[in-house]
Amino acid sequence: MGLKFGPYELSWLGHASFLLKNDKVIYIDPYEVTSGPKADVMLITHNHFDHCSPKDISRLLKSSTKVVAPRSCREKVPKVEFLEVRPGDKIKLDDIGIEAVPAYNVKRERLKFHPRRSGYVGYILELPDGTRLYHAGDTDLIPEMKDLRVDIALVPVSGTYVMNAFEAAEAVGLIRPKVAVPMHYGSIVGSKTDAEKFRELVRSCEVKILEKE
Repeated sequence: MGLKFGPYELSWLGHASFLLKNDKVIYIDPYEVTSGPKADVMLITHNHFDHCSPKDISRLLKSSTKVVAPRSCREKVPKVEFLEVRPGDKIKLDDIGIEAVPAYNVKRERLKFHPRRSGYVGYILELPDGTRLYHAGDTDLIPEMKDLRVDIALVPVSGTYVMNAFEAAEAVGLIRPKVAVPMHYGSIVGSKTDAEKFRELVRSCEVKILEKE
C-alpha cells in the first residue's frame, strides 16, 4: 500500500527506491525493480550500484525520459537527456521543481562511503499543488537538514552506511515534516525492525511504514 496525498501516489519499491505517480511517472533510485511504467523523470542520488543500477535504469527508460543525477552517474546512464546536478542546484521540469540537496556521511566509521567531496545528493521535489517531498539519499544527520522545509520526508534508517533509526528520528525532529517514511532497509542492510524502531522514536510527525510494491 502506497502513500496517497492529493492527486499523487508514492510507492516504495524496496531499499531506497520510490515511484511517484500522477500525470507523470517519476522514479527515485530504482533498484531491483522488475516491472512498472516507463519513467518520464528519473532521479538518481549517487553512483553506488544500489542507487544507480544500469539494469534497472535501462528497463524503465523511454526515449523521452529525463535523468537527473550527479556527474558520477553519467557513464551508467544510456543515451537519454541527462541533467547533471550538484548540491544546491535547482531545476524545473515542466511544473515540477527539483532541488538537489547535500547528502553525505559525518560519522567516522562511515566517512569512506559517502564523503562530502563526492557531491552526492538528496532531492526535494516541489509538486504543482505545493507539496514538498524530500528524498534524503544516503546520508547521516547533517547540519543542512535544519534549514529544510518539507511536507514528506523519506529518510534512511538502517545504519552501517547511513543514519540508524535513532539518528533518523533526530533528523526528522529537525526537519519537522508532516509525514516521515523510513527507507534504506530490507535489501542490502537493515530490516523492518529498524523502520519500526524509527516509528517508536519519532514524536514530531506521523510515520508511515510502506509495504514494498
